[in-house]
Amino acid sequence: MKEDLPQVVVPKTYHKYTSRKVLTTQWIEGEKLSQSTEDDVGSLVSVGVICYLKQLLDTGFFHADPHPGNMIRTPDGKLAILDFGLVTKLTDDQKYGMIEAIAHLIHRDYDAIVKDFVKLGFIPEGVNLDPILPVLAKVFDQALEGGGAKNINFQELAADLAQITFDYPFRIPPYFALIIRAIGVLEGIALVGDPEFAIVDEAYPYIAQRLLTDESPRLRSALRYTIYGKTGVFDAERFIDVMQAFENFIRAAKSGGGENLKGNMAELAELGGQPSTSLVPVFAMAVAQPEQPVKARAALAFLLSERGNFFREFILDEIVKAIDAISREQLIQIAASFGIGNAAPVFSMVPVRARALLPTITEEDRVILNNVEKVVKFLTSGTATPTVGGDVNVVSVVQELLPVLPGISSKILPDVLSRLSSRVFARIIRETFL
Repeated sequence: MKEDLPQVVVPKTYHKYTSRKVLTTQWIEGEKLSQSTEDDVGSLVSVGVICYLKQLLDTGFFHADPHPGNMIRTPDGKLAILDFGLVTKLTDDQKYGMIEAIAHLIHRDYDAIVKDFVKLGFIPEGVNLDPILPVLAKVFDQALEGGGAKNINFQELAADLAQITFDYPFRIPPYFALIIRAIGVLEGIALVGDPEFAIVDEAYPYIAQRLLTDESPRLRSALRYTIYGKTGVFDAERFIDVMQAFENFIRAAKSGGGENLKGNMAELAELGGQPSTSLVPVFAMAVAQPEQPVKARAALAFLLSERGNFFREFILDEIVKAIDAISREQLIQIAASFGIGNAAPVFSMVPVRARALLPTITEEDRVILNNVEKVVKFLTSGTATPTVGGDVNVVSVVQELLPVLPGISSKILPDVLSRLSSRVFARIIRETFL
């Protein structure tokens, strides 16, 4: 963790002078973060949030006594965390379980959250969950009201959960009580300088980063659930939300690490901000180009990187569905955009039965195409606004993709073509033999 967060200082422990009752550490100069008037206090609080989340959800070794006197700003502008006399360890089940619960909370999947609470030790095994479910649903509905998961008041939510313990077989596990205390201290310090501070909003970028980069099966399943929800339908807004949070994490990692950023965060900090490679010449002749070159944002750089393999894999199906949803008229529109004047005769020559394989666009197809357009606009640094009146401007989608085609062609195109051909071939079989 020292390599990933060089802005965090932990005093050296002198084991020779340390016993079970006495912890002897290096003296560090500084002032309490809660009393500092320096301009960087807000950014140091953000670094502190990442630090505690990394302890909580990554290393599992958690500093459980972060009162204001244990967090100081050093003269060189770093965050020093003192007094590791009270710590707790978290199991992998607890770490992954908390992230899974957050994913379920985002989608208000209270049936799943109740089961998460059993895994996390809030509810004993074997207890009838039916009476508890509506009570928890009411608590979370109130917490989510007015802005969703990112605007939850964590302290109020914790108090409401504690109230349930009086009437139901529900308890706050000791480890979670320490987590609540730690979060409360960080939130209290931040609120002094920023009344709009929301701890969940600050934590979400780190959680998005864990979901996108952790290779454990449980977190990969949680990532898929975050994007698709319990209905199994791709949610472009949720996709963009996760990727924006991921980019926010990269920016926070850069600002929190300064020039000395190392470790896993250094690799992530290199993503994005680079101009995309030049266009393939044939496309450059056919399509009018924007005056300013499109820059490959961090989200797109991640998707095209080795670390983005898994995430890229499960959105390829959406791309294939979108391509397959393009009607014969839209194919003509695209052909015209590339300078092919009248493509209608070309398509009219296709046999009637084969032309039936070019599907008429349905409402579901329009949703898919609008989703893809939103994602493309986002990844190419545009806005994620839907088209006016629900019409899909396929030409604009194609044109926006052109600046990043060199990267896409090597990473995505072969797989897209393979999946698309399989999909079309299956439809040919159905139309011909069934």
